[in-house]
Amino acid sequence: MKKKGFTLIELLIVIAIIAILAAIIYVAVDPVRRLSEARNAERWSSVNSILNAVLKYTVDNQGVLPSNLSAATAGNYYVLGTAGSGCNTTCTAQATQAACLDLSNNLVSTYLASMPIDSKTGSAANTDYYIMKSSTGRIMVGACDAESVGGTTPTISVSR
Repeated sequence: MKKKGFTLIELLIVIAIIAILAAIIYVAVDPVRRLSEARNAERWSSVNSILNAVLKYTVDNQGVLPSNLSAATAGNYYVLGTAGSGCNTTCTAQATQAACLDLSNNLVSTYLASMPIDSKTGSAANTDYYIMKSSTGRIMVGACDAESVGGTTPTISVSR
């Protein structure tokens, strides 16, 4: 006497096909959001890399900040880039910026492989990242142009 029904393998194949179709639909429904999230994740990583490089430089040089940052006015926001080479001081994340600040001479090759550049809006001359030194010596690094995800634009910045 034969029993009617599905075998375990048939059920597993159907479940696998449904899972694959669901994943394809999930990605296809909102690829713009996924790409924005990926670029923001890259910005978080770059901001942390820049701050860690500055801190490592400071530790290796007995507490002295990189020369350009050391001479910067405390409390002012500086866009990271090469002054005079297309760097502008427009940073949507911060209302006031003093100027452009080039830290690549101090950080690149020893602490960073290359200066991080925003993948959507940055260039070698204007990375679209900013840095600020507070009067107490605290360093803050942030991204100028974080992308809106789900209707809200995150603030991407770290300080230590």
